[in-house]
Amino acid sequence: MNLKATGVVVRTGSLVLADVPEVRIEAGRALSIVGESGSGKSVLAHALMGTLPAELAAVGSLTVGDESFDLADRGGRSGRGGRRKLWGREVALLPQEPALALDPTMRVRAQVAEGAPGWSPRSVTAGRAADHRLGQVGLADAGRAYPHTLSGGMAQRVAYAAATIGGARLLILDEPSKGLDRASVDQLADLLLSHLDGGGLLLTITHDLRLARRLGGEVMVMREAAVVESGPAEEVLTTPTGDYTQRLLAAEPSRWDHSWMRSQAPGGSELLVGASGLAKAYAHGPVFEGLDLEIRAGERVAITGPSGAGKTTLGNALLGLTRLDAGSVTYGEGAGRGRLQKLYQDPALSFPQQVSLEKALGDVMRRHGVGEAEVRASLERLGLPYEILRRRPGQVSGGELQRIAVVRAMLPRPALVFADEATSRLDLVTQEQTVDALMSEIAESGAALLLVTHDTELSAAVADREIAL
Repeated sequence: MNLKATGVVVRTGSLVLADVPEVRIEAGRALSIVGESGSGKSVLAHALMGTLPAELAAVGSLTVGDESFDLADRGGRSGRGGRRKLWGREVALLPQEPALALDPTMRVRAQVAEGAPGWSPRSVTAGRAADHRLGQVGLADAGRAYPHTLSGGMAQRVAYAAATIGGARLLILDEPSKGLDRASVDQLADLLLSHLDGGGLLLTITHDLRLARRLGGEVMVMREAAVVESGPAEEVLTTPTGDYTQRLLAAEPSRWDHSWMRSQAPGGSELLVGASGLAKAYAHGPVFEGLDLEIRAGERVAITGPSGAGKTTLGNALLGLTRLDAGSVTYGEGAGRGRLQKLYQDPALSFPQQVSLEKALGDVMRRHGVGEAEVRASLERLGLPYEILRRRPGQVSGGELQRIAVVRAMLPRPALVFADEATSRLDLVTQEQTVDALMSEIAESGAALLLVTHDTELSAAVADREIAL
């Protein structure tokens, strides 16, 4: 089975979100799409899948194996022209936001099992298939857990297991390594390469150039809704010819040189948060116990460790967002009401879905006395127009939404910002721009930073010290 799409154009009104003349994937080959956040990568994938939101329209043609489809025909329609009949059986999509794709009321094993061939509520075979699939992604002991008890990386692996258990030959993966530590990314790459060895097809959207290199095949680089460079992975990701691709490869955190970077932490500053004897466990086991730490004004602390080690849980506990099993957290005078802010790993979960971003930010602006001019300036520093706030969260890319979340978090002029994988959805160029803007504001205001990240280079560039879980 091969895939070929031609003349793919996705619009919202008169605005073109993606314009891609051709997409071609052969059996046993990978196509990785990298590039600018908001350039249309995810929109292109949903156009091929037939899962675009109602306000977006696509044109173009698609051939999957021996069947042809008109992209203007919604994939959800039944009948001859629809793509729904392929879903789960021939084509599977792993969405960018696993927390939104998983049912919060169902245990992990049950919802993975639902995608197995021949599933029924009491199917022993489907349950065993789910156990096997969860074991393959390193979650053999998480079957009885609910999604809300899992880390972002664990939820991503559960979503992968659910998307692939049906045996689909074409996998469309939108940021599959987001939230995963390096060892877990290597494990994921091994699974994907095994899928290719069996004659499968991969369309992977990723900001992880290391993953794209491992998958090999072809690479397509997108910027401003268009393809700016394409070719074999070993060429494009080693000796690119395009200016933007060269910038993308050069924007690794190890090469940064910004005024806010420093060689040592300030000493003797005010205590903001103190913790003693912290312990927390979920259904799948303890995440940490007997943990003591302090965060002082202006300090920059990184929490690192593998997926599921308790990084997000620890940050949430320090902000009072998670109930602890044992231990205590105390706050200094500078950590008063509204002065502890969080940048969420999944920004879509932190914005109301049915109202515009302008209204969501407007509530914060009024509460903290911030004018429109200040918000416009902050958005401009992050490469975003103010007009983007007139859309709802589902109408912007994950990277754009994360940058808007950065603006919102800084509006109350916080004493401490907890950034939970806050750049995991951003390409390297946009990540550098976003971190530069965030850290410049933090440096200017004197705020402290608590950073959760799997990226050791980012930790080294940003943090004064590291807590490894």
